[in-house]
Amino acid sequence: MGWTQVTSAGALTQALASGAANIEVIGRLKGMPSVTLPPGTKLRGGELTFGAKGLRLTSDNTVQDTTITTSPHEVAIYNDTSVPDLGTLTLANVTTTGQVYLAADNNVRAGRIEADGVHVTAADTRGRFHRPTGFGVEALQGAFTVWNRQADAAVRLTARLERISAGSAAEPVHGSGVFVGGHGDTAGKADGGTIDVELLSTVDVFSNGGIAPGTPDLISGGVFVISGANVAEVRNLGTTTTYGQNDMVLDNWGAVTAWNARGAVTSWGPSGIGFVNFGDIGVLTVDAPVETYGLGARGFNVYDGSLREAVFDSITTHGDGSVGVQVSRDLPALTIRGDLRTEGGTGESLVKGVLLPLSAIALSIKPGGRIGTASIGGNVRTEGAGVPAMELEGELDSITVGGKVTAAGDASDVVRAVPALAAAIAGLTMEGR
Repeated sequence: MGWTQVTSAGALTQALASGAANIEVIGRLKGMPSVTLPPGTKLRGGELTFGAKGLRLTSDNTVQDTTITTSPHEVAIYNDTSVPDLGTLTLANVTTTGQVYLAADNNVRAGRIEADGVHVTAADTRGRFHRPTGFGVEALQGAFTVWNRQADAAVRLTARLERISAGSAAEPVHGSGVFVGGHGDTAGKADGGTIDVELLSTVDVFSNGGIAPGTPDLISGGVFVISGANVAEVRNLGTTTTYGQNDMVLDNWGAVTAWNARGAVTSWGPSGIGFVNFGDIGVLTVDAPVETYGLGARGFNVYDGSLREAVFDSITTHGDGSVGVQVSRDLPALTIRGDLRTEGGTGESLVKGVLLPLSAIALSIKPGGRIGTASIGGNVRTEGAGVPAMELEGELDSITVGGKVTAAGDASDVVRAVPALAAAIAGLTMEGR
């Protein structure tokens, strides 16, 4: 079947009314009202410019090689929630100004979403009413959001989401960047509809949640896997950068078999975290530096859930209160190929919805936390006044450090550890200022 070409908003409306199955947009169509693609309709090419909501999908729609433009606070692409089944919604080589929001809500009880090469140039989701809740906070929706909001556990979406990107260094999106989730309870645990994702891959993601300084109960994430999402693999192929208050860079509340980050993981804002886990992960591998700059912006946290193995290139934090690695649960294996280093002293940081004073300890194992084997290829170093390199209040089976363990800021102890860990740390080379 051929393609019906349209060159004006009126021609597009007429083509849709006539039942055209394949529509090709030529040039830029301005002054568009929100447009709904009927079931099975495909649209490609050109640019559609809307004043309010943009393109609404129903079921078995394909949108490819096109640009959708609206106001950043509006939805550029969304779906009709009155249909029972989305079929397969496909986005390929699509650029938007405005949010991409695809959700199972109201009548939607099934569907598949396939996206490849979707870039959201600008979006602002701070005004969205619906936010997942857990661990003492609410989370902002993403510029690219796929969300099963149904409370019924029988409702299941599937997805393959590849080469998703958001914002730029000059204009980060406001809110979260990429957000994929299912239904969760108020504790952040999955308790309803789910989404099974074969692959979530991102290119460059730049986000600034725009959260007011000092806010204790609202967060955002550069790439955020929410409870109820079951992801076989996450691949961060490009850099992921956040800029604002409480902006996590990579955050997991869901279940991920393998998470692989190949680009730099960077946080510039207060109380951000390079990677934080509250869900379940098999193996986490970060093959590029994790670096944070803000007050209380930690490098890597395991606060809840489970994580079998974590591997990092290096972790560096610069702000007061910015712990390098903090573990509150069981972590059987931790590897950092390079240095684990902090520069700051004591400062305020957001912990499970509460702002608390923390010292920028390089390696912190909290009571109830455990690391099986820790291997650090470079140095473990703190530079803040009175900040030990390690504070080991939980369990540590064994640790090796290729370089030195140094507290350069005149700490009374280079390593503070419960007596039971004396044997585990006995072979370390320690150096105070």
